[in-house]
Amino acid sequence: MKRSLLLAPLIAVSLAALTACSGTADTAAAGSSGTAAAAADASGSTAGASTAAETKNTEASDNASAEGDAKTADSAPTTVAGTLAQSAAAANSGSNRLEEILERGYIEVATEPAFAPNEFIDPSKEGDEQYVGSDIELAKYIADALGVELRLKPMDFTSVLGSITTGKYDIAISALAYTPSRAESMNLSKGYYFGDEDPQKAYGVIIREADVDKIRTVEDFADKVVVTQNGSLQDQFVREQIPEYGKYNLVSSMTDAILMVQENRADAAAVHIKMAQTYIDSNPGCGLIIMPDFYFYVDPDTQGTRIGIPLGEDELTERINEIVDEVVEQDLYNQWYEEYREYAIGLGLDL
Repeated sequence: MKRSLLLAPLIAVSLAALTACSGTADTAAAGSSGTAAAAADASGSTAGASTAAETKNTEASDNASAEGDAKTADSAPTTVAGTLAQSAAAANSGSNRLEEILERGYIEVATEPAFAPNEFIDPSKEGDEQYVGSDIELAKYIADALGVELRLKPMDFTSVLGSITTGKYDIAISALAYTPSRAESMNLSKGYYFGDEDPQKAYGVIIREADVDKIRTVEDFADKVVVTQNGSLQDQFVREQIPEYGKYNLVSSMTDAILMVQENRADAAAVHIKMAQTYIDSNPGCGLIIMPDFYFYVDPDTQGTRIGIPLGEDELTERINEIVDEVVEQDLYNQWYEEYREYAIGLGLDL
């Protein structure tokens, strides 16, 4: 789904100070078949590198997931099995995250502030005030509804996922889409944002204009380098809907994925079409185009942007869903989204 395309340099500076002890290796899976799914054995990283690092092509099992393999900014690598075992142990020990939050008086929210207008950085501000966006407003609303202090935890997207699967932080609000693997490794709230676009025409592929006659159908990816953001919904689409590719790379941000295509280091990037088209419109002469008449299928039952919650924390999930219902009923999130869309445009950010 999910990242703003001019924020990377700023985020690299801002988040490096916050997560200096972390470092993510962008991972890539090479193979002649799209069924050979790649997964990131990645350590938690400093967020928002402005260009893609040299991606490592690694073979991974079909069962691996970005969430399970991801490591948070200062934690050890975690497997899906280990993560689920940790969550089960926490549930069996009688822990109650909601009660803990209320007792300690604050809620810790993981987010990647690199995806305007949902979450991004206002360079004119400092501290937590620099993190703004419609998702940040939702986080504030949730904290107020619970009667606790909000503590934002900015990091890269892979670490956002890992911080919830390991139970490091309380919730993740970072334009999360529903995926089956995500639903297995964390609780997901009800959807709070649905947008106004046709979901069946929302996700596709960005390619170079020079290749528009070479890449016309899904079969044309068989000898091409495909890239997208690690742990994203688009990652799932590539694995499930592109039967064969020459090489498949995963990078830490959607910015990096698009830049890899623009810089001739990849042939195609799986993207959210609206965001990618905005990049094209904002960068005349970039030489990129949305692949015509190609869309990824989206399961209607999985629509809506969600909040990630540690697996098994059902009481917290129930309370979060009650708050989400309030937000949706009052149409608050759509108002915040439009407000911060204009805000981001005023800062000169790509959406």
